[in-house]
Amino acid sequence: MDELFESPSPAPDANSRAPLAERMRPRKLSEMVGQDRALGEGTILGAAIAQHELPSLVLWGPPGCGKTTLARCLADAIAVQFLGYSAVSVGIKELKAVMTQAKRLRAMGGNAPMLFLDEIHRFNKAQQDSLLHFVEAGDVILVGATTENPSFEVNAALLSRCRVVVLDPLTPEAILTLLERALVDERGLKSESVKADADALRIFAERCGGDARFALSSLELAVSSIKKEKRRRIDLALAEQVLAEAHLIYDKQDEEHFNLISALHKSLRNSDAQAGIYWLARILESGEDPLYVARRLIRFASEDVGLADPQALLQASAAFSAVHQIGMPEGALALAQVAVYLAQAPKSNALYTAYSAAKRELKEGRNEPVPLHLRNAPTKLMGDLGYAEGYRYAHDENEGVAAMDCLPESMKGQVFYRPTERGFEKEAAQRLRAAWRLAHPAKGEHQ
Repeated sequence: MDELFESPSPAPDANSRAPLAERMRPRKLSEMVGQDRALGEGTILGAAIAQHELPSLVLWGPPGCGKTTLARCLADAIAVQFLGYSAVSVGIKELKAVMTQAKRLRAMGGNAPMLFLDEIHRFNKAQQDSLLHFVEAGDVILVGATTENPSFEVNAALLSRCRVVVLDPLTPEAILTLLERALVDERGLKSESVKADADALRIFAERCGGDARFALSSLELAVSSIKKEKRRRIDLALAEQVLAEAHLIYDKQDEEHFNLISALHKSLRNSDAQAGIYWLARILESGEDPLYVARRLIRFASEDVGLADPQALLQASAAFSAVHQIGMPEGALALAQVAVYLAQAPKSNALYTAYSAAKRELKEGRNEPVPLHLRNAPTKLMGDLGYAEGYRYAHDENEGVAAMDCLPESMKGQVFYRPTERGFEKEAAQRLRAAWRLAHPAKGEHQ
C-alpha cells in the first residue's frame, strides 16, 4: 500500500521540460508573493505554521493566484507529505484507499499527510461526505482548493471542519516579481540568456488578470518567438503581439461580401436612406442570407442609434422576426422598412464607445473584485467576511438613488457612457446626471 503515498503530482525538478509556470512554482513559503493577507502575522496560516500544526483548509481564490503552490509550501513548512489530486480526475474509491493507509500509518505514530484536492467543488455531496470521517479523525490534513464560493459549493458539514482562507488575485507588482525571477532562475529561463524590456514585462503583468500561470506562459511564448528569429530581447511590440487576440482572416474571394455590408452600414450611419435601400437590394438580390442582414441591422440599432431612439432596436428585432416567419422575397420589405427607419433615426454611438471602453479596461487587466458592499451575503461565512456591509437599498431612498459608489475602489469616477444631446438620449442624459449627483453628493456634476 505504500505506493499510494507516492504523490501523483510531484514538483518538477529544475531540469524538467515542464511548462515554465510549473517549473517556477515556488517551493518555500519565502518564495510566495502577493498573498500577505493570507500569510501575514495574526492570520490563521501564520499561527498554524508557527505552531507546526495545520488545520484542514479550503483555499478560495481565482485561477492562477497560487492555491496549489501554497498548499505545497504549507506541507513543506510543517514537514508532512503532500498528496495532490484533482476532483476532476480522481475517484472517491482511490481517495478512501489513500486515507485508510494514512490512518494506519498515523496509528503507528506517523504524521498525518496533507491530502490536497484541487477543484473540490467538483465533488458532489456524497463524495464530499465520504471525506468527513477521515478529516474528523485527523487521519489527513485536507486542503481543498476552489475558484467557487465555498458557501455554496462545499457541504456545510465538511466546511464546518475546515478553515476558509481567501486568496487574492495577484497584483501586477507581484506577477512582475515572478516574471523577473523566471528570467534569471536556473529552473526558469536563465539558460536561454534572454532579456526583456521593462515595459514588455509590465504589459505581461498587467494584462494577465491576476493569473500568474497565464503571465508566465505568455513570457515563455515570447521567448520561443525570439528564439525562432534568433533574437535575445523581448520588446514591447513582441509582448503586444503575444497578447493580441486572434482575429479572423477572410479570404479575398469574400471581400465583396464585406464591402457591400460595409456600404449599407455606413450609408445608414450617415442617414442616407436612398443609398441604404440600394445597398440592401444589392445584398439581398445577390443571394445573401436575409437573417444575416437582419442581425447586422440589429447590431446597427444599438451601435449607431442606441438610446437616441430606443425604438430602433425594437424595429430591427421585429424585422428579424418577420423575415424568420415569412422568408423571402416577402421579408425584403420588412428589412427595407427597418433600413429606412434606422437612416432617419437620430444617431448616437455612446453605447458602443462605452462598452468598448469597459472592455478595454478588462483587456488591460482591470479585473477588480466586486466591492464587498455590492455582494450578497446569504451565508454566515459571507457575512463574517464583510459581504453586503454598507449596502444601501435604492428603493428606500427618497429619490430612489443611494449615496453609494458601485465601481471598484481603484476605478471610482471612471466614465464609460457619455450620452449625446440627440433624441431621447438627451433626456436619458439628464436623468443619469441627476442620479450621479444623488449617488455622489460630494463630487457634484458628473464629469
